[in-house]
Amino acid sequence: MSSAITGAASLARRPRATSGFLFLCLSASSLLAPAHAIRSTASQSHRSLSLYAPQTCPLNRDSSPAASGLRSFHSSSHTWKSSSQFAYHVAASYSAKGHKFNAQQNLYTHDPYDPNKTEATSLRECKTSKDPRRRARSGQDSFFYSQVGTTKSTTFGVADGVGGWVESGVDPADFSHGLCEYMACAARAWPLPSKRSALHPKELLQVAYDEVIEDESIVGGGSTACLAVAEPDGSVEVANLGDSGFIHLGMNAVRHFTHPQTHAFNTPFQLSKTPQRMLVQMAVFGGPSTLSDLPKVSSVTHHRVRHGDVLVFATDGVWDNLSPQDVLGIVSRNMVALGAWVDKDGAMDVSHELHKLAQADANRKADSAALQAKLAIAIAKEAKETSLNTRRDGPFAKEVQKYYPGENWHGGKPDDIAAVVALVVEEPVE
Repeated sequence: MSSAITGAASLARRPRATSGFLFLCLSASSLLAPAHAIRSTASQSHRSLSLYAPQTCPLNRDSSPAASGLRSFHSSSHTWKSSSQFAYHVAASYSAKGHKFNAQQNLYTHDPYDPNKTEATSLRECKTSKDPRRRARSGQDSFFYSQVGTTKSTTFGVADGVGGWVESGVDPADFSHGLCEYMACAARAWPLPSKRSALHPKELLQVAYDEVIEDESIVGGGSTACLAVAEPDGSVEVANLGDSGFIHLGMNAVRHFTHPQTHAFNTPFQLSKTPQRMLVQMAVFGGPSTLSDLPKVSSVTHHRVRHGDVLVFATDGVWDNLSPQDVLGIVSRNMVALGAWVDKDGAMDVSHELHKLAQADANRKADSAALQAKLAIAIAKEAKETSLNTRRDGPFAKEVQKYYPGENWHGGKPDDIAAVVALVVEEPVE
């Protein structure tokens, strides 16, 4: 997220916020225009409460896969076979707030499958081997991908650093990037000596969070997270904590869209680590404690994917500017235009060329011409353009107009952006 505290500070067109802090509960029905969390402006004279425990209220966290208002189109020819084996071809596109969008430079595609075990002897060694200077230029947003151990299972997702920590002299990017690095390291080293069971996303998030807490190089900070563990048999388990999110698309249909978790209107669920100096200050002078949720409160959902399905994991830099319908439209247009979804006797079907379009060659890394890369770029590019468009009201603007009509907010919401796309491709029968 651009920040839970200062995310909207750069928007000159926004008037001074009304006095005090208004907190409204998000209901599940509001997710069709998910602003997720109103961010306080720098013009407020009071310190934002986004890092601190707010007045809480009940939240409907129903994970129904069919959000109201989303029209679904299903093809009778699109069937799922229990014996099918699937591969997940992953790409990510991203852009930091205030930076120009660069489709070629700000692109990630996953490495080919490696049957060998990781050489790192510990998760800390694995994480420290990653040069911070080579991190994706995604601002406080981060993402990750990893195969699980030496298996064909994979895990991927996003994390969104809580920007309000900047006011406390803490770079939240260290937390979100460190969290993703530890999740990738833990998954690659799985099973861990203390964890011998199958990997689940909530468990992976817990392992990474524990490492972040113990890592002295990460002073403090906070982050939301949304991640999946995807199995070759087509089962996908997703854990979501906060207001990043995931959408499952297939054949011009929205099969699932996550509901964000929020304590109050401008306070998403978030993992956090309080710097030692702040703990000392709180002990001496008192004051509110920082808000910190645990991985165990993540919302977990289970899904079955099919050949040609598309999974999108993104931070609120995407969801505050694009609705589920917008993302469905972007993906559908590109899938049809590139020949991945085709009309067959009046019904949509998956092209026989999908394997080729995804560059599904286990021996090499996909490039920017791969279908999954083009989808990720298209989503991130549209989110970026919408965030800078003062005339097009995105979901964030509509939520502000609904709950804060006196703010007169119009246009998009500039923010860090990260979009991870997983294209599901059925493996050919050997």
